[in-house]
Amino acid sequence: MISTLAKSLGCMISMRKKLLTLAALALLAGCSANPIYSTTGVVLSSYAEGEAVPYVLQMSDPEMTCALGESLDPLVYSFSRVIDAPDTTGSLMMLLAGNCSEARAWEAELEYLREDYAGNVPAAKDARERAKRLNAETAKRRYIAFQRAMAAYDFDPGAEELECPFLFEDQDELTFLVGLLTGMQAIVNDANSGAMAGVPRNIAPQAERAATCLDNEKWGGLPNAVRSLVWLLLPDTRPALSPDPWEVLENSSKLSIEAGFRVSMALEAVAAETFGRPDVLEDLIARFAEADNTIEINDDYRLLDEVARDVIQFSSDKHWTANYGHRTPQRYFGKMSPEREEEVETMNLDDLL
Repeated sequence: MISTLAKSLGCMISMRKKLLTLAALALLAGCSANPIYSTTGVVLSSYAEGEAVPYVLQMSDPEMTCALGESLDPLVYSFSRVIDAPDTTGSLMMLLAGNCSEARAWEAELEYLREDYAGNVPAAKDARERAKRLNAETAKRRYIAFQRAMAAYDFDPGAEELECPFLFEDQDELTFLVGLLTGMQAIVNDANSGAMAGVPRNIAPQAERAATCLDNEKWGGLPNAVRSLVWLLLPDTRPALSPDPWEVLENSSKLSIEAGFRVSMALEAVAAETFGRPDVLEDLIARFAEADNTIEINDDYRLLDEVARDVIQFSSDKHWTANYGHRTPQRYFGKMSPEREEEVETMNLDDLL
């Protein structure tokens, strides 16, 4: 009997050890996954910020970079489940994804103008509705990019007193600045969608204040361009002794050429279209085309200049499509109407007869 009892106790002890071993293995399996994910997230986020972002900013293919944003943003930002949210890189990824949405919205807008020019009402209405929906998608993406850029530097844009964030490197300054710009773009996109996205309009005065935290000349006039756009949207935000917003925009455009990336010119184009200034738009497109002959593109921010070119090209294409039914012919870029061809010199054949 004692032998039987001993055997039973031995089996119970053995079973208990097995259960404890299984529990320990299960615990270790659960714990081993998180450190791996966390480490991977830290490495990927660090690489993206230190290497990938500078590389992308030097690219000259906006379409490829926007595809990068759409494909990689879910991967990069999914690591916010296991590490601190990679808001710096995440802001850029979502910004690039927003550029993809906007490019599709532009194509729909041009299709609307072509169909309207041809008198095809149903097709024009369909393209117009598609453009609105794509503008709403763009607005949502850009609002997220704005929020991430502010979170990246623990900046509260709605605080009563302005406290500028600590921006240690040029890349930090650029990320913050482009975040402000993207917030303004989100408002414009939402307006073009018929307010489908519901982007809060208080972003505008917040961006106006925050832009004062950055050096205007260093960043090609972009901080003041953002501020002047807000002054046009909300005249009450304009300081009493500030210059006329249109003068500020023109000066910012000049500074952008000197800086080697013409983002301020793109913002001037947006303002001209938004507030119905075809005279400003015509002059701006001519200035942009003329600058192609003199500008020294800043290699570190080549992508910014290429994106600005796309904005100006779209503004020109809209005008040409609405008035002539087609995009801007390449040889007419910088002009708003076709000009008479120069008379071709003909050879005098009298001496050959």
